[in-house]
Amino acid sequence: MSTPPSRPSYAAVLRVPHAHRTFMAALVGRLSYGTVSLALMLSLTRVTGSYAVAGTVMALFGATGVFLSPYRAALVDRHGPRRALLPMALLYAALLCALAVACLRPGVPAAVLGVTAALAGACTPPLGPTMRAVWAELLPDRDLLQRAYSLDGVAEELLFVSGPLLVGLVVGVAPPAVGIVLSALLVAVGTLAFVTSPAAGALRPAGRKKDGAPTDGRGGTGQGRALLQPVVVAAGVGVSVSAVDLLAVAFAGERGLGNGTAAWVLAALSAGSAVGGLLNGAVTWSSSARARLPFLAAGLGVCLAAAGLAPGAGTLAAALACAGLFVAPALTTAYLIADESAAPGFRTRVGAWCNTAVNAGMSAGAAAVGLLVERLPLPVCFALSGAVAVAAALVPGWRGGRGEVRATGDTGAPQRADAGSSSGG
Repeated sequence: MSTPPSRPSYAAVLRVPHAHRTFMAALVGRLSYGTVSLALMLSLTRVTGSYAVAGTVMALFGATGVFLSPYRAALVDRHGPRRALLPMALLYAALLCALAVACLRPGVPAAVLGVTAALAGACTPPLGPTMRAVWAELLPDRDLLQRAYSLDGVAEELLFVSGPLLVGLVVGVAPPAVGIVLSALLVAVGTLAFVTSPAAGALRPAGRKKDGAPTDGRGGTGQGRALLQPVVVAAGVGVSVSAVDLLAVAFAGERGLGNGTAAWVLAALSAGSAVGGLLNGAVTWSSSARARLPFLAAGLGVCLAAAGLAPGAGTLAAALACAGLFVAPALTTAYLIADESAAPGFRTRVGAWCNTAVNAGMSAGAAAVGLLVERLPLPVCFALSGAVAVAAALVPGWRGGRGEVRATGDTGAPQRADAGSSSGG
């Protein structure tokens, strides 16, 4: 593998051999996650005529997808992307197609829809965590890896904005079930292109090293302690950000502004997150990732608490844009710390734990704020959502696992003890 350029940039990340092709393939597959939720919800409500049934089926789909994520990632670590990821993606795509067919036939029992959706969610391929593991394998230089993770996070943000827009175009000319089929095609084609990339071969199964010798696949208690800080912060960010979705709608409704205003306010949060992610990746930090993470989480919490005092929609949008500046950097930094903490053969898994924490936090935040928003004033709800992020910032960071810091480079960023041998040529 070629040595990365001495002056890291986003262009330098994509110039690393095979990085551009692999990243684009992963994005095609991950676009499926931006399209499938809306397409599935529209299809279910159309075929069942019940929001309750549709919501229950969606909950089953999301629950198996989120909570089984670390186990699917473990299969990728154990067997490699080519042997584990592609069968998962093809089975997931087939089950989505089965759901699409079921949603075109009125009278299908709700239990059938629920079981099929739960099975589909259980097979969701962990393309995001695997792509981040590939980045870590391709880029042993920590500055380049920080930029790669930031680029990855911003791209993912854009996928979840563009995905529903794509479904909107599809349902304008075809039944919503076609959007489910489109999601299946995206994940199948994207995953196939991803696993056949030379960069995917750089990820060695946990059972062997590059020289073919066996490895110790145990994470150990040191890795568990080292993961506590990034996982808790990721969950806290998920809780806080998901709470804002409903709070923005409640803010607009309380002032008679309509849902269109709420959409623009939430767009400001996403825009701030994208800008923050790009800025975070462009800066060469003098402090370590573990030292930065609490400040990023606390910054998010303080901005959200302040947003509750906004007198109007414009001020709220500005406050949420400021809060967004901390979202992508906090998650990117959590992923960096997780990678530093990964024992041999655990790279995909530790990324999946952060992913799971974010998604579980978002589910918990949405449920909690739904109970609170009708009982407490909105400024208090905003303050409580921010307090979750601040509380997560108080979790201490332990160093351990594969990424235990033994030296500090010129920038002060932590260097992995085995960084020199992890490029995966």
